[in-house]
Amino acid sequence: MSETLSPMLRDGDLIFQESTSGQSEMVRALTKSHWTHMGVIFKDPAGPVVLEAVSPVRKTPLPSWIAHGRDQRYAVRRIRDADTRLSPETIGKMRTLGAKWIGRPYDVRFRWDDQTLYCSELAYKLFDVAAGIRLGTLQKAADMNLDDPRVQEALKKRFASIRFDPDETVVTPDSIFNDEQLLDVEP
Repeated sequence: MSETLSPMLRDGDLIFQESTSGQSEMVRALTKSHWTHMGVIFKDPAGPVVLEAVSPVRKTPLPSWIAHGRDQRYAVRRIRDADTRLSPETIGKMRTLGAKWIGRPYDVRFRWDDQTLYCSELAYKLFDVAAGIRLGTLQKAADMNLDDPRVQEALKKRFASIRFDPDETVVTPDSIFNDEQLLDVEP
């Protein structure tokens, strides 16, 4: 992490990367985007951490999170008018809600429930519930690139014992990244 970036970060900033995980390949195929993973930054006493949905949901120190991305590339975006829209009280609500999710399993089936969470679902719900801000565009699974052979293979494995619902609500890292409510944070 760039030493010049850390002081510029704020609680509630969103960070995006192209993950090197196997899961990332399917997300890339589904969304046709290189942003395949994301999280929400919080400044803790020991330094910035990323609240992320992996297995399980956890807080990861920012330098470790960046190291897991392809070529350690990442982008940070911030909600417009963050000074007013993300008040200390709102950030407190986000921290409290995020803490309740720590330890929840990663959602390999991308279901729109709160029992398990995937990365962009966590960010969307954290902002929606705690801050009243909806980021990205909610879509249906059927709107994704389901015909890709990598996606078809993953669906067969993940939904071998249950029915895949193409009407399942989903939100993608790319959709959130491209939300007009967000601004780039430059290092």
